[in-house]
Amino acid sequence: MRFLCYILAGWFATAWADETPLPPYLAKITGQEDFVYVWTLGMEGLGDGSDKLVTIDANPKSPSFGKVIHTVSVGGRHEAHHADFTDDRKYLWAGGLDSSRIFIFDVHTDPAKPKLVKTITDFVAKSGGVVGPHTFYALPGRMLISGLSNNQDFKGRTALVEYTNDGEYIATHWMPTAENLRGARQTGQYADGYGYDVRAMPRLGVLLTSSFTGHRNYMRDFGELIQDPKAMQEFGNTMVVWDLKGLRPKLIFDVPGAPLEIRCAWQPEHNYCFTSTALTAKIWLIYLDPQGNWQAKAVADIGEPEKTPLPVDISIDSQDRRLWVTTFADGSAHLFDLSDPFAPKEIYRKKIGAQVNMVSQSWDGKRVYFSSSLLSKWDKKGKDNEQFVKAFYFDGKQLIPLFAVDFIQEKLGRPHLMRFGAKALSP
Repeated sequence: MRFLCYILAGWFATAWADETPLPPYLAKITGQEDFVYVWTLGMEGLGDGSDKLVTIDANPKSPSFGKVIHTVSVGGRHEAHHADFTDDRKYLWAGGLDSSRIFIFDVHTDPAKPKLVKTITDFVAKSGGVVGPHTFYALPGRMLISGLSNNQDFKGRTALVEYTNDGEYIATHWMPTAENLRGARQTGQYADGYGYDVRAMPRLGVLLTSSFTGHRNYMRDFGELIQDPKAMQEFGNTMVVWDLKGLRPKLIFDVPGAPLEIRCAWQPEHNYCFTSTALTAKIWLIYLDPQGNWQAKAVADIGEPEKTPLPVDISIDSQDRRLWVTTFADGSAHLFDLSDPFAPKEIYRKKIGAQVNMVSQSWDGKRVYFSSSLLSKWDKKGKDNEQFVKAFYFDGKQLIPLFAVDFIQEKLGRPHLMRFGAKALSP
């Protein structure tokens, strides 16, 4: 397999590499990505047991290709989950869902060896009660953070929180609810105030948010949770369209079944975004209709919904041609053709492992990375508790293995969010 990687290395070097879910404001990586940064949840009794940022060498020309070359622990387990760059791509913000701590890493001084430079410990107090920092989304000079819960009932009602790039609190923007629509228009049955992911389309002046569940649920054992009918009612069923400039909610759509990651089209003629619903296993399209009105519509099933495959992450390619969807329960990656965004068609499926969560792809779509962990209480147990990062080359038809890192064998923990790094960035 190493031989295949070196054959492909020269061709890869001409490619663009970036994660397609990243904000359009970010500096781009040109050429082959050099590193994969993996925000990893520690496991008791494994290595130092702490959450950590793990750096994997991703350049096929490197003698340490496919190997862990650096780790930096943050001390303790905080339910490490999501992370993202500031708009200059110099710093990586990472959050702990359980502790609500935020860790800021310098990834530009020495990209091979990120350094923890700041820890924010007062997120809940400063934000006015927001719990569980989830998505970190770069705006010009600012970081927008979506929460998953609140410190009153620890359910899913939550807010967006703004910080400066220096880590100073700016403002909190609570999600609209039926009791307080905050100026938004409710278009359906729900206005639950739940939050999860955030994505913007600056040229259209809008920002979208999705919804999930609160601290009480995501810190419960998954097998126990799904047997509790009351708890299963505490999942989000909405997406919200916001005014980007003023961060004001405008429209609330019913998207039942816990809509998770949002991925927006890159091409200027495509005025739409996708999400997937964890509990109902559907792809939804949020789009601007010919009359200039935003709409939401379920457009495809993921796998066999009756088997509850639990879709968890999606990734759209930079040309808006294909959409990767991962399903945690069966450990599979599904590829959808987006020739007609109103009718995505599954064209390829591959089992990645006993469980799989996040998917990241290079800008050209030729390299696709997968990680395994969902939440510490939701990951599978026993032999099915596989914890890995796996890299593949996609030839347009199938995934071809490049490397795999076993995070349990390496005594690292549960790998979750992946982001790319480079030795040098374009201006």
